[in-house]
Amino acid sequence: MTKMNALPNLPDGTDLLEHIKEDFLGFDTMYKLATGETTRRRYMDSTASTLMMGIANRAAQNFLQHYANTHSEMHFSARIATDSYHWVHERILKFVQADPDEYTCFFTGSGVTAGMNRIARTLKNFRSERDIVLVSIMEHHSNDLPHRKHGGKVIHIPVDTHESQMGCIDMDLLEKYLIEHRGRVNYVSVTGISNVTGIINPINKVAKLAHKYDAFIVVDAAQLAAHVPIIMSGNEDSEMDIDALLFSGHKTYTPGSPGVVIARKSFLSGIEPVEVGGGMVDRVFPEEYFVKDQFPDREEAGTPNILGAITLGAAIHILDRIGMDNVLEEDQMLTNLALREMINMNEVVIYGETNTRTCPRAGTISFNIKEMNHGLVAAVLNDYFNIAVRNECFCAHPYVEKMLQMTHAKQIEKAKADNVISWHDEPWMGMVRVSFGIYNSMEDVKFFAEALREIILKKDKFESEYFINSKGDYEHKEFKFTSDEYFCLSSTAEREILG
Repeated sequence: MTKMNALPNLPDGTDLLEHIKEDFLGFDTMYKLATGETTRRRYMDSTASTLMMGIANRAAQNFLQHYANTHSEMHFSARIATDSYHWVHERILKFVQADPDEYTCFFTGSGVTAGMNRIARTLKNFRSERDIVLVSIMEHHSNDLPHRKHGGKVIHIPVDTHESQMGCIDMDLLEKYLIEHRGRVNYVSVTGISNVTGIINPINKVAKLAHKYDAFIVVDAAQLAAHVPIIMSGNEDSEMDIDALLFSGHKTYTPGSPGVVIARKSFLSGIEPVEVGGGMVDRVFPEEYFVKDQFPDREEAGTPNILGAITLGAAIHILDRIGMDNVLEEDQMLTNLALREMINMNEVVIYGETNTRTCPRAGTISFNIKEMNHGLVAAVLNDYFNIAVRNECFCAHPYVEKMLQMTHAKQIEKAKADNVISWHDEPWMGMVRVSFGIYNSMEDVKFFAEALREIILKKDKFESEYFINSKGDYEHKEFKFTSDEYFCLSSTAEREILG
């Protein structure tokens, strides 16, 4: 089989980036707006999930011509599937610069969550005498709740306030907790990039500090992998190496692909995997079974998501060919442009440290417009401008609540006094999040900024045109969007039957 890394005359990184910018499924999807006009969607919800890379999709379609199950080489298609699936694992290890002799890569679930539960259980079993996990306050629930459930007692590390703006993880406070709980901290788990603010944490420096006090380091790279170069091992100072790192294929330009775990083999080899089944055993008898020693097979019970892995491997290969340094440079150019535009709007509150020299960001900005509900802002951006963003708390409630104290201190105090436990009972509890992928452009950012200016200018008009429906969402009083007008699965299937 001809693999992509054997193809001649590929363009260099920056040329390749420009070449594929519009090569994403759904890039030019058109919707009719509340104004009556039909325009191209501007997708700015990449932090939730990215669009599908066209090259990755076509690679998968080509693979389907040879599709078979893996873990066999007894017929041609099975050999192709097995070789391709194995190549993806190797390619990902190379992408994150993890030594294949020390690390393994395996797939689980559809994002970080399943893998993080696995890592939390594994590390707890690996050092059961250690009962504390240090987690930053800025984490997504997938890098918080699994440690509470399986890892032990979780202590949240505050972030550096930088003159009252929420910034990166506070290294001094992290060291304080490591010293205070010396001998009890099993591991530190921290996000590479916040899914709320886009703030980048210095993960290799965190690793060095954790290792200084005999703690392991786990990195949630769900956002990091698509934006920033990663060096898991081979650092000049080996104390800066990462012990385990997880990321999500659906946030790395391949919706439908599995979650990825890269971890030291030493953590896993002495502990039987929690999930058992076909493919991860050598022999099974009526009374006992024997787990394979071979990685990653022992960690991947059952038939894997082969097609998802193929698309992920293709996308990772393309990102590496572009060069993650080039991706980050482009990403920060868009992010910094958006920040500059928004900082100049007095009605806009940006959450998190905005000085990117002090605290770099990539790809994500959360904000509110003063005296305007986040749900209404997101609805207007969609209905009138065809800009897809997200709102509410982004599965990071403690972090969001902490930052909302800047703008909603009175409401937060009242909610605590009233013992409100559901954010559905707090309609003000949330933000609007705009986020970028490699398919976004400077023109997209400027269009978004102009949309914000118009919303601020016509705030009263927009507020009069919406009501809150039974789901708690803002709905236009006259304009109605019906999903079936654009896609209905049963109708699509019926049309295919008819040819």
